[in-house]
Formats: sequence, structure tokens, C-alpha cells
Amino acid sequence: MAVPLCVTILAAGKGTRMKNALPKVLHPLAGRTLIEHVLATAAALEPARTVVVLAPGMEDVAGIVGRTAPAAVIAIQEPQLGTGHALMAARPRLPETGTVLVMFGDTPLITADTLRRLVGALEAEAAAVAVLGIRPSDPAGYGRLRVEGGQLLEIVEDRHAGDALKQEAACNSGVMAFDAARLGPLLEALPLHAEKNEHYLTDTVAAAVKRGWRCVAIEAPTEEGLGVNSQAQLADAARILQDRLRAAALNRGVIMPAPETVHLSADTEIAPGAMIEPYVVFGPGVRIGAGAIVRSFSHLEKAVVAAKAEIGPFARLRPGSEIGEGAKIGNFVETKNTKLAPGAKANHLTYLGDASIGAKANIGAGTITCNYDGFGKYPTRIGEGAFIGSNTALVAPVTVGAQAIVAAGSVVTRDVPDDGFAVARARQETKENRAGWLRERLRRRKNG
Repeated sequence: MAVPLCVTILAAGKGTRMKNALPKVLHPLAGRTLIEHVLATAAALEPARTVVVLAPGMEDVAGIVGRTAPAAVIAIQEPQLGTGHALMAARPRLPETGTVLVMFGDTPLITADTLRRLVGALEAEAAAVAVLGIRPSDPAGYGRLRVEGGQLLEIVEDRHAGDALKQEAACNSGVMAFDAARLGPLLEALPLHAEKNEHYLTDTVAAAVKRGWRCVAIEAPTEEGLGVNSQAQLADAARILQDRLRAAALNRGVIMPAPETVHLSADTEIAPGAMIEPYVVFGPGVRIGAGAIVRSFSHLEKAVVAAKAEIGPFARLRPGSEIGEGAKIGNFVETKNTKLAPGAKANHLTYLGDASIGAKANIGAGTITCNYDGFGKYPTRIGEGAFIGSNTALVAPVTVGAQAIVAAGSVVTRDVPDDGFAVARARQETKENRAGWLRERLRRRKNG
């Protein structure tokens, strides 16, 4: 950017059409809230300042802003009297010179490249205002951009636009850029529209033209200007964003035979050559190494899978799971805060929580680490090359040494040394010719 940039994000809307108590900008989309998507896009522009406009009582949103963009400044809009009034509320925090870019907290699909083009157009034309236009398939309700001779003259409300303008003109996305030095007079000139008791930011265009200041417009793909105002629109945004994320993964060399069935998070990292089978869900914070395989119907969140490891099918990796190179997590295995060293295996029907599993150790089917006693969580440590027999319960805190063996069906409550063999189960007793007697006794008891 040629001059200092200030990004202002308007996010004070109540979002009543979302039909629930969650603030609109905190609704989730691909592992992030809507406001986090917008903040991430703003950060890619490397602005000198970021101002977020909120309404009173939006402490939850302010908390997300503080964690995502610690340097951002919060401005409070009270009362909420429209978009123009929102920027008025931010004005004391805005610079006197440079460029002010106005975004919205509910438009998560806009890209940094498009915003750079908008700011570039403003600066190249020495304009007072630049507006981003889109051409939605259903333009009803959108204001139209009246452009003549390459200059934007006004934004005409849908109800006031003539048929020719409706057919030919691009629609207003709401995203705008301003010359900071001329923004003050434009805001001061905004009228109050009595029918809605609001100041419209779109009126800055007519105010600028009235002063003889140039205004310009550029266009972007329609999806970038789409706002989220309902659950249906949130679902549409999710579909578009998933398509983008899948396309980017395929372009990097990720193997996905049925990409339309895979759900990614915005921060999912999958190395080229990894294979993701159908119907896999990635929560936030997942990294997959080269040559790894994630089989169908697996769910991963805040987990790291090293190169050539194999996950699933029907596996669940919860936060803190680290699966080493060539290790294997099989069907119906769940891990949480657990590290598997290279070559370790847990192939079937197992829960491993708060555990560390040594290299090439083998965890038999039905094994669980009993890591929680109702009050605290405790670790289980299994050494390199250890063998844990099927249907074993490891009562933490407990350690099984390297090369040790635990017999199937054991309940292990004490440490097992290196190269030790542990059997912890009751002795089997067999009574011959008593099965029929037992059935008859049980039958009589049932019949009274």
C-alpha cells in the first residue's frame, strides 16, 4: 500500500435473523468464527491500525477480537443508527491521513487480493471514496452503483433504482475505502433517514461528488461480497469456503478421491502426497504429514499426524494427539492428549488418553487407559516395543516398560518393568457338566 492503511470492521449488528442467542459474528465457519475470518483477511493487508466497531454488551466478541488481533482497537456504537453512524463511532480512532478501509464482520469470504485492488483503485485515482461492486444472481434489495464515464456518481437504493440501472449496474457490496483526510466532512454530511432512523454510509458517495471529489468502483466475484444474515446464508458460505479449501488442497498435491465429502478447517495443513479418504472431518488445528492416510469417517481436531502414518477408518483424534511417523490408529480408536512414537500401533476399539506410547509398541483391541478418577487426569506411559494384550485396562498413573508384555484381560494398577510380563486377572475356574444345571436354576428364578 502506498499510504498507511487503517482497517475498520463494522460488527455491531445484533443478527436477529440467526434465530439464536449467539452473536452473529461468533457463528462458526470452517473452524473459525465469522469475525476471525474477517480479522485474518484484514491482517493479511498488514494495516497500520485495525478498529472494530461493536455494540454495548458484546464482551464475548471483544474477547475473540483481543485474542485474534491483540493490537486491534475496540470502538463502541451506542445507539446503533446505521452503517454511517458506526463509522462515526470509530472516527476518534481513525487516522487523519492515509486510507480507511471499511469491512463487515459478517462477510467472511472476501479476499485480501480483492481488498488490495479496492485500496489500489482509490489511491491510483486520488479518489475520496472507492466502492466494491458485485453482481449477485438475485440482486433484489441491493443498492446499485451508478457509474458514468468511469466515475461512481451515487449508490441508488433498490427501491429508487430505475429498470435500466437495475439491469445494467453492479450492486453495492458494502465494502468501501476512503481517503482519510476527506472522510470527516463526508461523515458530517450524512443525513438521518427518518424512515429507519439511520445514517447510511452509502450516502458518502453523493456527498463526495457534490464537493467535486472523485469516486470509483471496482467489481469482485459475487461470493466475496456475500454477508451472513441467516442460518441458510451461513450454510451457503460454508459450502463456498469448503470448495475453496478443497481446491487449494488438491492444487497442493493432496489426494482426495471424493473431495466434496471432506470437511476442512480454515487452518488445516495437509502435506502433498497425503491421502484423505471420503467422509473425513477436520476440526481446527490439524496437520497431516506427507504420505499419511486418513481413512473414511474419521474426525480429527488439534492433532498432528506425521508422515506415512495411518488413521482410521472410524477413528477420532482429539486435541493433543500426536501420531508419529508410520504409526497406526485403527478403526474405532480414540486418542486424547496422547503421543504415539514412530511405528506404534493401536489397531482396534481402543481409548488412549493422557498417554505416551513408545516406538513400535502394540496396543491390543479393547485396551483403555483409565486416566480420570473423577477428580484429576493422570498419565500412562508405555515403553518402546511393549505389547499390551487385548481388553486391558491401564489404571493411571502407571508405566509399562520397554519390551514388556501385558496379558490379555488384565487390569494393570502397578508399574511393569522393562522386559516384564504382567498378568492381572482372576484365575479361571471351570466346573464340568454344570451349564444345564445353571440354566434350569435361572429359569426357575425367572418364572418364580
